[in-house]
This record gives sequence, C-alpha cells and structure tokens, in this order.
Amino acid sequence: MTPLPGPAAGSSLSAARRARELTDSVGGPVVDVLVVGLGATGAGAALDAAARGLSVVAVDAHDLAFGTSRFSSKLIHGGLRYLASGQLGVAHESAVERGVLMERTAPHLVRAQPFVLPLTPLVSRGQAALARAGFGAGDTLRLAARTARATLPPPRRLSAVETHRLAPALRGDGLRGGLLSWDGRLTDDARLVTALARTAAAHGARVLTRVRALDLGPAGARVRDELTGEEGEIRARAVINACGVWAGGLVDGVRIRPSRGTHIVLRPESLGPPTAGLHIPIPGESSRFVLVLPQDDGRVYAGLTDEPVEGDIPDVAEAPETDIGFLLDVLCSVLHVPVHRADVVGAFAGLRPLLDTTPARSGTAPRTADLSRRHAVLTSPEGVVTVVGGKLTTYRRMAEDAVDTAVRVRHLPAGPSPTASLPLVGAAPPHLLAGLAAPRRLVARYGTEAPAVRALGARDTRLNEPVVPGYPVTGAELLWSLRHEGALDEADLLDRRTRIGLVPADRARARDAVRELLDGALPPGS
Repeated sequence: MTPLPGPAAGSSLSAARRARELTDSVGGPVVDVLVVGLGATGAGAALDAAARGLSVVAVDAHDLAFGTSRFSSKLIHGGLRYLASGQLGVAHESAVERGVLMERTAPHLVRAQPFVLPLTPLVSRGQAALARAGFGAGDTLRLAARTARATLPPPRRLSAVETHRLAPALRGDGLRGGLLSWDGRLTDDARLVTALARTAAAHGARVLTRVRALDLGPAGARVRDELTGEEGEIRARAVINACGVWAGGLVDGVRIRPSRGTHIVLRPESLGPPTAGLHIPIPGESSRFVLVLPQDDGRVYAGLTDEPVEGDIPDVAEAPETDIGFLLDVLCSVLHVPVHRADVVGAFAGLRPLLDTTPARSGTAPRTADLSRRHAVLTSPEGVVTVVGGKLTTYRRMAEDAVDTAVRVRHLPAGPSPTASLPLVGAAPPHLLAGLAAPRRLVARYGTEAPAVRALGARDTRLNEPVVPGYPVTGAELLWSLRHEGALDEADLLDRRTRIGLVPADRARARDAVRELLDGALPPGS
C-alpha cells in the first residue's frame, strides 16, 4: 500500500511536541538564542538563528501570528509608497525582499496581484500623470531588485471598458479608464508566520506558544506556561525581543508609537465582484489610498487606516466605527451602488509598531502616517537585542539584522544568514506546484504539502466537507492544523490557521465542527 504523503521532515508542531520541548527548555541547558515573540519577525529570527546552526528557543505568550502579523493587508509591497516619500533605502529594501519571497522562499504563498487605479473625475489629469510616473518608478524598483518580468508584469494604461471589466462596481460617469499596476500578495499573512515557525522547527528550533516572558535579561528570561501557570527560567547566551508593539513592556528605553490599521470585510457581491484590487485615492492625500483586496476565499477586504493609538496597548485591537465609516466613505466615492454599514460582515485592526524617534521635549509629534517604516535594532545596556519598526514585507531582513546583532554583541559562533535562499515549508517553483495532485486552493495555502492535507480525507470523507457552507475551508485543514501546525484550541483554528473567524457569523457556524475535532470525535486514523 502506498503511504500517504506527510509533512516536511521535522517541521510538525503539535501539543505533544510543545509539552516535550517546554520541559526540555525550562530549567534546561543554556541555549544560544532565546527569541520572544512569534509574529513574522520573531518567527523569522528563530529560523535565521537556527539555520546558522545555533540552538534556539522561541516563545510567545499567545499563539503564532497572534498580534500585528495576522492583521495586515496581506500585501508584499514593492516600496512604491516609500519611494514617493523619499525613503529610497526602505523602498529598495522592500522591492528586494518582495522578490526573495515571490521567487525563492515562498512562491506558494505569494503571487502577483493586479491593481486598478480608476481615473474618476476626482482624479485630476495631473494626479493621474503623477500616479503613472510613480508606477513606472515602481517598475524600475522591480528591475533594480532583479525580480523577473514574468513574476511581476509591467504597469499600463487601461481603457474605460477594461477598467469596468476588472472592477464592475465602479461608477461609469466620467470614468476615463484606469492605471493597472502589480504587487505581491500573500494568500494569508498568518500562514506565512506558520510556515516560518515550522521551518525553524525543522532546523531544530523549539517553538513554544502559550509561554509568556515575564522578565528579560541578558542571560535569558523568567517565563510562565499560560496553560498551567507554572513558572521557570529559560537560559540563553543571547535574547532577542521581537514583541512588536509590546516590545517596550519588556525592555526599558524602547519607545513605540502604535498606529492602528483597520480593514473591513465584505462579501464579493457587494463589489461586483472585482477580479483585480483597487487603489482608491484618499481625498486630500498625495500618496495614500484605500485598497480593495479580493481574497482567494471569496471575501473582499478594504483598508486601511493609519491612526495613532494612545494609552495601554490591547492584546487585540478593535476596529472602531469611525474607521469603518471612513473606509465606507472613500469606497462609495467611486462606486455605482453604495456599500452600506450593513454590508460589512466583519472588520479587523492591527497595530503597527512604529519606532518613536521624536525628542522627548519636542513640540507636536508627527502623524503616524508620516513616520518612517524603516526598522531599527536596539541593544540595551544589559545586552538584550530588540527589533522594532519595519513592515511585513521586510520581516526577513529585520530578522537577519537582529540575529547579526545578537551574534556580534554576545560573541556567538555563527556565520552569515542563509535565509535569502532558504525555501519555507511547502515552497517549490511554480511549475512544480502546478503539477501537484491537489486542488489549486490547497496548493496556494500549503504548497507541496497540499496532497498531504487532501489525503486526510481519504479515510473519512467528512473531512472533505467545508466547515461552513459557502466557505472553502474543510475539516481536513483543521485536522492538519492540530497535528502539524501547532494549533491548540478553537481560537487558533478559527482565527489564525484559518480566517473563518474574521466574519463573526461564519465563526459561530463553525464552532460545532471545530469542537468535534478538538474533542477527538473523529477516528485517530482519519
């Protein structure tokens, strides 16, 4: 009998592996690197250090991609916005990292996304000319980053007919056509983090969720198992604080200015449905847009805002009605049929960890929209390394810089980072992915592991059925998440391994199926 396909060797994360490796880590031998925070940057740092041959423990108080990393626009930006604001270094870095993801490390998770900027009466001919020049400059960035033309097609002008075909919900009155451009788009940002964590685990890193760092020092951390309440010490030669907006709570002197980015979730029929994304100019802003982002699961996201957040930083940010109203107003400025509040089936907000470089006694602080997206690596007087700022697209470079600093400051025996050419779990060239015996939707989420996910339904056809009618996620995907992706509970499954939970109504309808899996009602061999 032919064995069923399985996960990449050594990459499976499970409750049993977590328990075993937590026991080995707390009170155990000193490891080379302790990483605190398992968003994209923290998981990336764990992978970077492990791939250099260092021993690594990585912890998070909650789950993989619990914070900012799962609340992005799912875009892998080429840096055009930063070019427009004069941040040439950030723009080039973004374009380079986009190419790394699309062509080498994660071609299964990142693909080219077309965008249309509709030339409505609200966009003057001067603004249109400026936008067209910007898209041309963005293509020059692609060339400078050595990303192939086959990966990202060139920008071009669209006729009004072509524009309507791609975005049928646009208002036709006065429409002069559109500008077509391309950028990178993730299938799912949380899936990128999961792939990073599993690839790190395959290289020997211990990836421990539900482990809270209570105190950090140059020799490790005091931690608490959030499942049992037990406390202990993890000793390390180097400590990397990758906690994003929460980084300042663990290391003194790190000043963060969180910025809230809100998205709304719509059903596809509300917008046509669109076959391309949209850039909708924000009135009064020269280089900011509301983005309409069609998703592979049939939903459509629209966002995003850039609002400062004052006071205590919540574990999960709420999307306020003011943000939702703002996004609807901008959307309706270009639509034939308005989108109403009742059409919004979900909303989410993430907090950008922007580094506050404003002098303590200066006057009015700049808008968060005007702060640089350049990342920074800071070393405390005690030797704890903190990485902050940046954006999802450049997580790999941020992780590399953080590990470089830890290696230098703590004198660790390690060479340069190999991660620019290290494929993540599931990665393969597009022509190989196209030949896999699995549905295209699974290939876009799991890459070379898609046949293994599909095979879970070979012995129990219930696993092939959608968890929620009308939404594509199946029971097999949930079971795979429990067995191989470190999911421990209902929220892990609904909110991070899948995105069912972004729509509260879908979340409620999925609970019974999820609880059946968690209760072990399905046969162990299924």
